[in-house]
Amino acid sequence: MDFDKYKKGTQAVWAGEDDPFTEGAVTTPIVNSVAFSYKDLDHWHDVATGKSAGHIYSRNTNPTVAVLEAKIQVLEGAEAAIAFSTGMGAISNTLFSFLTPGKRVVSLKDTYGGTSRLLLDFLPAYHVEVKLCDTTDHEQIEAEIAKGCDLVYLETPTNPTLKIVDIQRLSAAAKKAGAIVVVDNTFATPVNQHPLQLGADLVIHSATKYLCGHSDAMGGLLCGNKELVKKVFQFREINGASLQADPAYMIARGMKTLELRIERQNASAMKIARYLKAHPRVKDVFYPGLETHNGHEIAKKQMNGFGGIMSFSLDGGYELVKKVLPKLRFTHLAASLGSVSTLAGPPRTTSHVELTEEQRRLLGIPESLIRYSVGIENVEDLLQDLDAALATI
Repeated sequence: MDFDKYKKGTQAVWAGEDDPFTEGAVTTPIVNSVAFSYKDLDHWHDVATGKSAGHIYSRNTNPTVAVLEAKIQVLEGAEAAIAFSTGMGAISNTLFSFLTPGKRVVSLKDTYGGTSRLLLDFLPAYHVEVKLCDTTDHEQIEAEIAKGCDLVYLETPTNPTLKIVDIQRLSAAAKKAGAIVVVDNTFATPVNQHPLQLGADLVIHSATKYLCGHSDAMGGLLCGNKELVKKVFQFREINGASLQADPAYMIARGMKTLELRIERQNASAMKIARYLKAHPRVKDVFYPGLETHNGHEIAKKQMNGFGGIMSFSLDGGYELVKKVLPKLRFTHLAASLGSVSTLAGPPRTTSHVELTEEQRRLLGIPESLIRYSVGIENVEDLLQDLDAALATI
């Protein structure tokens, strides 16, 4: 079925599920079989070599996982997609597929902590040259790309400071240099942002977050150009970061309500960001939907909605963070985001726990920062909860 003419909510429900399942099942079967049997050896060989459709071994492909891959492929408008056991599996497999010794990558100072560790520690150990630029300095990023690079890695909005980079502008610069453009679209989701339409080659998701939406399954996804995805698939099938059928089913099920959840979280986050911006004990609020946000104009251009995550800093440092967060009743203090329930925490225990305080400081992440991932609760209850907690300081 050609899903291009249908809206995101319809795509999220039906992509990968438009053909009948076994015995007429109306939900995706969970196929936990490791291996798949064939009576005819020639047919088996054709499937094994990719000449015929089918599955031979679940480390490579699996029917349940294929449904999930079809959903993200359609939602992102991609040529192909593959799944991984975690979001970091997707990121690390992608980077190591294309960045061999002597290669050069240009990226941002503001990326998820695990990605930062790859860029700061692991890739240089393999003699890959890494250049991290000031995230909002597009001129510097373009200049570094023009010097020559093999891959440009972007994240927008960034985790946890919610900075915005112009995907279309930087993709154009990368194309001139012959570089591959990879964009982490976890924060925005395919409901709010479409990097491939803006010039990116590959899009990454930590499917654990918004796509799953319930904090009960882990996974990662990569989609985009067919040949580039194939290259990463060949790396992944040998390195083994494959997704199993059970979490694939749970993520695909969660994606069916993606549009509904994101629309509510977009609206709630905007109300909460405006409330926090006006609060006397809040030093600053980082949310691209606010007109005062440095990246607001770019966000308006490349996003359909501004997302359900914000960060804010308190006027008083980390000691106030320790006092305020435990007072929140309708918030899990936990190291994740994108769930139906509201989640919050400081970078030192969430996004950048892997880094030292000095590394966080060099990346411009203050210890007084709180990342706040809005759930689907009634926004008035969340506002009252925040008001009561902030009243204690």
